[in-house]
Amino acid sequence: MAGEILLAVSALLLLLAAHPFVTYPLSLRLLRRSRPAEETTEEAAPAGFAICVCAYNEEAVIERKVENMLDLRRRYGALEILVYVDAATDRTAQLLERFRGEITVIVSPRRFGKTHGMNLLVERATAPIIVFTDANVMVGEDSLAALGDAFRDPDVGCVCGHLVYTNAAGTPTASVGSIYWRLEEQIKRLESEEGAAMGADGSLFAVRRHLHRPVPPNLIDDMYLSLSVLCDGFRVVRAEQAVAYEESVTVSGEEFRRKIRIACQAFNVHRLLWPRLRGLPPLSLYKYVSHRLIRWFSIYFIALAGLAWFAVLGAFAGWTEAVLALTAAIGAVTLAHRLGVGRVRQACDILLAMTGVGIGVIRSWRGDRFTVWNPAGSVRAARTIVESQPQRPAMR
Repeated sequence: MAGEILLAVSALLLLLAAHPFVTYPLSLRLLRRSRPAEETTEEAAPAGFAICVCAYNEEAVIERKVENMLDLRRRYGALEILVYVDAATDRTAQLLERFRGEITVIVSPRRFGKTHGMNLLVERATAPIIVFTDANVMVGEDSLAALGDAFRDPDVGCVCGHLVYTNAAGTPTASVGSIYWRLEEQIKRLESEEGAAMGADGSLFAVRRHLHRPVPPNLIDDMYLSLSVLCDGFRVVRAEQAVAYEESVTVSGEEFRRKIRIACQAFNVHRLLWPRLRGLPPLSLYKYVSHRLIRWFSIYFIALAGLAWFAVLGAFAGWTEAVLALTAAIGAVTLAHRLGVGRVRQACDILLAMTGVGIGVIRSWRGDRFTVWNPAGSVRAARTIVESQPQRPAMR
């Protein structure tokens, strides 16, 4: 009887771990089919955009990024371009000097982090729509028009772009990152079609200027702003044609550190906004918990399910046999990984990324805050300076 209970608990835990990636997207498809068609009003397209970029040691890409934004201006017209340099130690600031007559450049003498820089740029911007993008992201030529079309709906307060990784075949880590992101884009599309997406990605997104609120400097600005817009009663939608191109991280260790940083920042946002998020309509709350909250704890569900299976094996076959079986399984996986077996390496990268997310949640609870970062060697991964806080904010 105890074994049957443990098996049932294990199955439930695995179902919870898989829900954000499997059953949740399926539920969105069912909800979309049952959702009645709604009439929407349209207003005039936005009068102009301001595009904001923060950079630290981006000399390899910053000129190409500015040229990309100038091309957007020539194509679209009214576009303010603002760049903040976070006390770079390379030639980023110098390379921007030749563009000063065409763009606004702010160079900080000290490091304050991306979120501080974005807040500063928004203060300088005057356009009704603020576009946020990363320094290593190239924006598609029709993206501004696609963002503008989405903002014709007065209920839309934030619009997400469509990120495409350009190096999916580079390494197993890049392949896993690309697969994960294609799933993420699919989920955001389904959420948007159902009513509202649960947050935006910093590679490319836009908000109405009057809905912008200064973001605390230790928080991840894309998640904080998009979820704040949602809590204010406006929709967050995805624009399929607003395309952004970026290279994925190619080294598993760098991706692991990146996941820790992002998860810690994201969970800090959750803890700050939870009093407002829990007041969302029931369907939106279901989407938020499924897409965001459960995903942060997936590795713990998987670990507990594994312990339950191990307990069942030990109870029925004996603890010595269970330990030997576990050791053999770990050895087989390790050997397959070292031999470069593709599926095994991908599975290990997925579990490593989930573990990074789980650690990031713990570090959030511990009070860690990630403010500034150093681009790593593998396609702008983030090796971050951590600011530990002695006091742990209370969860409400």
